Amino acid sequence: MAINTRFATGVHALVLLAAEPDVLQTSEDVARKLNTNPVVIRRVFSLLQQAKLVESQKGPNGGSKLARPAKEITLSDVHRALNTGDLLHGVTFTGAQSKISSALEQVFANVSRAVEKELDQTTLNQLLKKATKKSKH
Repeated sequence: MAINTRFATGVHALVLLAAEPDVLQTSEDVARKLNTNPVVIRRVFSLLQQAKLVESQKGPNGGSKLARPAKEITLSDVHRALNTGDLLHGVTFTGAQSKISSALEQVFANVSRAVEKELDQTTLNQLLKKATKKSKH
């Protein structure tokens, strides 16, 4: 799965869990709601469980739920858990082009810091509230 898709899928799945925090949801249920394969959800949940963002129980009555309140989980937590890596990747050139590569790497670092700051300021609870807010149109 593409890195950016993994992050988006993880966020969507966690918001679904946040909507019903006391309900164990199966990967099949979440996959159906997201129109994806349950294997994709199980892989994402496995990484989120390792990061202690999700608790899962096996068995016929099993499923997954958030490991802590949605207001305590930031998008930055999800990003790190899913190991999405750098947003932008440079190419190393030699000679005169190496100065451009160096300058571009600095731009990429600045962009990454700005994105991380934004992700750190946004919680699952905030996303859930935005998603469930009635349209004023």
